Formats: sequence, C-alpha cells, structure tokens
Amino acid sequence: MPAEPTPASLPVAAARRRRLRADRARQLADLLRHQILTGGFPSGVLPLEDAIAADHRTSRNTVRQALDLLRGEQLVERQPGVGTVVVCEKYPHALDRLQGLAETLHEHGRVTNEVRTVGPVAASGPVAHRLRLPEHTDVLCIERLRRLNGLPLSLDLSYLPMDIGAELLGCDLENTDVFRLLETLTGRPLGHAEITLEAVNADAHSAAVLQAPRGAAVLMLERLTCLPDGRPVDLEFIRFRGDRITMSGVLHRSL
Repeated sequence: MPAEPTPASLPVAAARRRRLRADRARQLADLLRHQILTGGFPSGVLPLEDAIAADHRTSRNTVRQALDLLRGEQLVERQPGVGTVVVCEKYPHALDRLQGLAETLHEHGRVTNEVRTVGPVAASGPVAHRLRLPEHTDVLCIERLRRLNGLPLSLDLSYLPMDIGAELLGCDLENTDVFRLLETLTGRPLGHAEITLEAVNADAHSAAVLQAPRGAAVLMLERLTCLPDGRPVDLEFIRFRGDRITMSGVLHRSL
C-alpha cells in the first residue's frame, strides 16, 4: 500500500499543484493570445469558459486563470452580459524585410510623426563607432513620436551622418519615413540592417511621451541601416509600446 502523506509533505504537494495549474494557465494564455492576434475571434468575443475548457481539455479554473493573465496584458476584458471581449489590437511589424513604419503598417492606418528634436549633436563614442565616424563628429539627431491612427506607438531616436542628414532638415519628417527620404536623397535603395530586439522598462520620459505606465515593459529595437556598399547611414533606437505591436518574421534554416 502507498505510504500515507506526512504532514510536512502536504504543503509541498499543494504548492506543486498550484505550480502545475499556473503552468497550464500560462500555456493556455499563449494559445489564446495567438488566436486573438491572428484574428481567431472575428466577432471580438471569446467563447464561453466552458467551451474553451472543453476545446483545450482543461479545467474551468485553468481557463479563468489564463483569461486573468490576458486581462493583465490588457488584451481582453470581461463585459457583463457579453463575456470576454478583445479590447486591444496589436499591429504586426515584420522583421524579415527592411521597411519604414509607414510602409510596414500601411494596411492598418496612417502613421504620423511628431518631430520632438532635430539638429546636429556631437557623436558620442558608441554612436561614432557604429556610424564609422571620428568621435565627437557632428551627426544629425532626430527624435520622433510616431502615432498610428492618432495613438502613440513608438518613440524613435535616430543618428545620421551630417553629409546625408543635413539634407533631411528641409524634408517632410512629419509625414514621410526616413527610409524613403534617404533613398530619395542618395538615389540608391537601402541595403541591409543589423537589428537587436529586447524588452526594457520605460523610463519616465519615454513613458510620458508614449502615454504608458512608468516602468512598463517596452520593446526596444536597435537598428543600424546601411547603404548597398555597406556604409552605415542610420542608427536608431526605437521604443515600441509592447501592448500595441507584435514582431514577426519567417526564418529559414540553412545547413
């Protein structure tokens, strides 16, 4: 016969059960989030909790925990008499093509730019190094708040060599992607970009500009864009509101 559980083992077993329930809730939330972001609920209303539980062969308590996680992400909310509804739309940003934000999101609305800062600054060591310039060389610095359909989406800080950047000063930076302007000014298409993507906490400035809670996680994309000959021409630090953007791409495995 199996041994009777000892009093000391009971809290451990209870903690393990809670952990397993939390794991299942997180896994279910991942599946539901994917369905939400890919249009799996075209009516904007999720199925009833019993239906979700039956579909995923899990308990109703697990479904409730999963929905709580999604409510915490402000993806859904509970509406009396209606059920659980989708309340936040995330927009897809492709990582497998080099495009400006307006090009990337043209199907989802109009991107506008509030130019907050524009002018020459002395390049710090890291900026000069990335742009292959002598340290303290003047570069053009542009900071823009970018909105999609009027809602704050990203805060972009860009550094460009002055021989190219100076010509941007007379351009329409409020309604045109810098990528498109660079290609027009240089007469050449852009070549490639090196990117790094990570989650960072929003500082007070970024949070206020993006109208996000201070300390909220934002997606920070560092991107160094080059001309076809490899010359770097645009170093960007872009902070996206994580609740309004999703990054996606197609990766091919090469042997």
